[in-house]
Amino acid sequence: MAILQPVETAPAPFRQEPITQEEGRAMFRAALSLFAKWGVTDEQAAILTDMPVRSFRRWKADGPGRISRDGLARLSNLMGIHKALRILFQEPQRGYSWVKANNTAFEGASALDVMLGGELTDLMRVRRYLDAERGGW
Repeated sequence: MAILQPVETAPAPFRQEPITQEEGRAMFRAALSLFAKWGVTDEQAAILTDMPVRSFRRWKADGPGRISRDGLARLSNLMGIHKALRILFQEPQRGYSWVKANNTAFEGASALDVMLGGELTDLMRVRRYLDAERGGW
């Protein structure tokens, strides 16, 4: 006869731990790969990461320097967008191409068009939309 064991179902208390620079560098490398798969230009990638094109290209070639808190938040949102797309689309290429497809949720603009608004909140808008679509709210 099986014995039932109590399972803790209460969520763990929230602990805000900042993203480390090492984690940020890993996310930057992942973002470079993601930008290539999305077909994003260096100029567009610089907008998404909120840095001058020249700095972006230097980081792309040599690795990132110190990543600001805003930069870490941008990279985190980009990774969240990628994760949501991988959950929503079984075929990875469909997720990569979705970023540039016109979308009624964005009044006919693409997710990339929204993100290229340049604000952190533009990245967050796309991420929130995808999280809601995948049921992750």
